[in-house]
Amino acid sequence: MGILQAIADAFHDGGFGMWPILASSMFIIAITVERAVFLFKASVDKDKLLALLKSQVMSGNVQGAIKVCSGNPTPITRIVQAGLMKFNKSDAEVQAAMDESALRELPKINTRTPYLAMLANFAVMAGLFGTIIGMIKSFGAAAGADASSKAAELASGISEALNCTAFGILTSLVGLLCFSLLTGKTTKVTDDINEVTVQVVNLVTTHRGQMQQPTS
Repeated sequence: MGILQAIADAFHDGGFGMWPILASSMFIIAITVERAVFLFKASVDKDKLLALLKSQVMSGNVQGAIKVCSGNPTPITRIVQAGLMKFNKSDAEVQAAMDESALRELPKINTRTPYLAMLANFAVMAGLFGTIIGMIKSFGAAAGADASSKAAELASGISEALNCTAFGILTSLVGLLCFSLLTGKTTKVTDDINEVTVQVVNLVTTHRGQMQQPTS
């Protein structure tokens, strides 16, 4: 409770500038949690997935490969499934089907994460704004105060300014850290999609003659 009370007191002492920083921190937390959950669900063990797909495709059981994808709906399996559904078409049509599905799935993977960098910069600017406001109030109050209260007015204004600076920088650091982690995870998911789709296209083109057309 002591730490929470200290944070509450610092927030109160920070003045108006703390509110936009608080708003940006709430957005950062919300976006980070939502993206982390989405990317966790979107991740698959690509080696295991490829092994399952190869075993089905190389035995000519494309329907089984499609069921492997539909049983684990993720962006990567939906893209692969789109290509497998066109297995009896030309190579260009298989690739086109996967590309079309990728155009739907990839934006879902990349969405909202860039906002974290913007919010981190906003938090710093909001902290700077609060710092300037605090210093203006500090010197303005000190200028109209008598000698006995001038030091107290200066201290109050400087405290407000430094609290805004500290909270703004802290929020920005959290935002940038979350942005970096989520960007790295997004890149890994995208790279896995690219690797798996290329290998699936090669499987389809190599073993098309052994495949059985799935029943509709």
